[in-house]
Amino acid sequence: MIVTLIVVCEVGFWVLLAAGLAVRYLLRWHRTSVALLLCEPILELVLFVVTAIDLKNGAEPGWEHGLAALYIGFTVAYGHYTIRWLDGHAAHRLGGAPPPPKPPRYGMPRARHEGRLWLRTVLAAAVACALLEGAVWYVGDEGDVSSLRAFQWAALRTAGIHGLVALAYLVFPKKAPEGAREQPITSKERVRR
Repeated sequence: MIVTLIVVCEVGFWVLLAAGLAVRYLLRWHRTSVALLLCEPILELVLFVVTAIDLKNGAEPGWEHGLAALYIGFTVAYGHYTIRWLDGHAAHRLGGAPPPPKPPRYGMPRARHEGRLWLRTVLAAAVACALLEGAVWYVGDEGDVSSLRAFQWAALRTAGIHGLVALAYLVFPKKAPEGAREQPITSKERVRR
């Protein structure tokens, strides 16, 4: 049941996102699109409540509960970023706005960009670990919580691996080819990020 709900939440995320952006740029109903996009967190709240109820009703903690925590952590950390990124592309394609700026490709600007993404991954891992720790505490000594602990380690390993990748961009910055010029990020774009 939990796995099905995770799939439903993921599909619901994309359906609400597509509907919100379509209403915003095709029908020009800005308030309605905001209302649709604000429904996104409700999906994660439903998943959290159903997972907690499942554990409360005596379900053995399993990989599906760990997956639910990882999904919620990822959505908390990357959900707004994904929505904002797609909104920029929808504004360009459907609303006639200029194309959104691309992430930097070379040097320290790329390292800073990767560092910010890594911080999002750290946030995702922290949220997932906190939810999993809450589930471990909630189940108590009566249940086998080894699968929940395994997902905590998976979240920490993911953050660690992503940290190494981000560090590689800092230690070994990619140099721009001869004649290529990186567009600087304006202060207005920096504030939007």
